[in-house]
Amino acid sequence: MNYIIFDLEWNQCPDGKEFEDPSLPFEILEIGAIKLDSNYHELGRFHEQICPAVYTSMHEYTQDLLHIDMESLKNARTFPEAAADFLSWCGKRVHFCTWGVSDLYELQRNMRYHGMKNPFRAPLRFYDIQKIFSIVYDDRKVRRSLEHAADFLKLEKGERFHNALNDSVYTAEILKRLPSETVLKNFSIDYFQNPKSRKEEIYAVYDNYAKFVSREFSSKVQAMKDWKVTSTRCFLCKKNARRKIRWFSNGNGSYFSLSYCEEHGWLKGKIKLRKAESGNYFCIKILKLITPEEAEEVRQKKDAMKCKHKK
Repeated sequence: MNYIIFDLEWNQCPDGKEFEDPSLPFEILEIGAIKLDSNYHELGRFHEQICPAVYTSMHEYTQDLLHIDMESLKNARTFPEAAADFLSWCGKRVHFCTWGVSDLYELQRNMRYHGMKNPFRAPLRFYDIQKIFSIVYDDRKVRRSLEHAADFLKLEKGERFHNALNDSVYTAEILKRLPSETVLKNFSIDYFQNPKSRKEEIYAVYDNYAKFVSREFSSKVQAMKDWKVTSTRCFLCKKNARRKIRWFSNGNGSYFSLSYCEEHGWLKGKIKLRKAESGNYFCIKILKLITPEEAEEVRQKKDAMKCKHKK
């Protein structure tokens, strides 16, 4: 399968969030991509700027970042024209790669706004090269900038950053320096087409953790009452792990738990509640194998929240 490494640049409402169109908070102005075969040989490039339909003035932050002149976009093609050509150029059955998790989500949101058919089958897997760079070269948690990664790997920086094609090329060069096995087994899941029913729920197992993406619920309370959401079954032996600390909120929209599997040890649970495009809620649960020291950190976090509530 070929790899499509792509990047988008977008604008937002120049008058602030309160005046934005909620169905299109970010309007795509530029698409850049590079296509590689399975051996990372280059097969082609795609680059196109887009005439905006919603935000016809540049947000101050966007202007400073992108150095795109609105005047120069007036003769560019519309988003539906450019996006249709991009998707055709990509071909079918490809691995999508991005730096971060936003690009595929915003591509689909812009397509929906313009009434375009979504060609991606759910669940949509892709490769977040920013995340995989952290897995290979960092602590797995921190997310570095593209320029930081380029400097770390001593890439030649002949072209400026925050240009869709240039950023795609830099990302492709970073991809080439990552072990292919590590890339392929650390896929990400796009949440734009989140599960709507029990049948569509997503379960994925990685080296030391498992991810569950739930169906939608009408409220956060309903979500946290669902047995599949709160289950802490070990993802390796499929046995129920003994709950040592029940699910508790950290006060920032996430929930944590601590369980113990007799065969595989400590399991840290984390649930993030996300608002779906429909206005309902869905959950992303991570169950991760951790060390006894990390288990103690969860206990301390629980105790800290208990003290906070007493004040």
